[in-house]
Amino acid sequence: MKKLLALTALALLFAASSALAQLGTTSPTATVAVAVGAEAALTIQTTALTLTQTGTNFTDYSGTTNFTYFIRTSKTSGTGSIVLEVTSDFSPSGGPSVGTPPTTGDHLYYSCTVPDPAHGSATPCTGPVNSSTTATTNVATFGTDARSPKVGVASSVTWGLSNDPLYQTGTFTATITYTISAA
Repeated sequence: MKKLLALTALALLFAASSALAQLGTTSPTATVAVAVGAEAALTIQTTALTLTQTGTNFTDYSGTTNFTYFIRTSKTSGTGSIVLEVTSDFSPSGGPSVGTPPTTGDHLYYSCTVPDPAHGSATPCTGPVNSSTTATTNVATFGTDARSPKVGVASSVTWGLSNDPLYQTGTFTATITYTISAA
């Protein structure tokens, strides 16, 4: 009986070890996939710009908004853009105005410095561009397979504002909304 029990135990042990060996291997593999799409982001470094005047009386006000863009456009038919719009005109009233300037020809205008991304190209605006309260205006466009480095690309918009003697004295503030897109 002891011999039969020992042989049965030995057979069960052998069967168990064979079953374990069949459950897997010592070096299995798996795959990981990712669908990388077009993306874009923008960071504004100069979030509160005060335009200043230098030079003689009634020369235009000026200043620079610094920003960093991040972009990846589609490899075959990609496009991208950075645009801006004056979403809140200067206030309070009595000073400059983008939508209804006190004198025809008064403008809040800008030019752009937008270097190429690490791969592909950027086409910056050709300034001066007059800003608008009713439509977006161009800062830069990107073509197929544009890819910035992970740290982004430092860029800027240099502003000018007509200095009209009709403006009342005081501080006037407008809001500019920047939008970046990629496809």
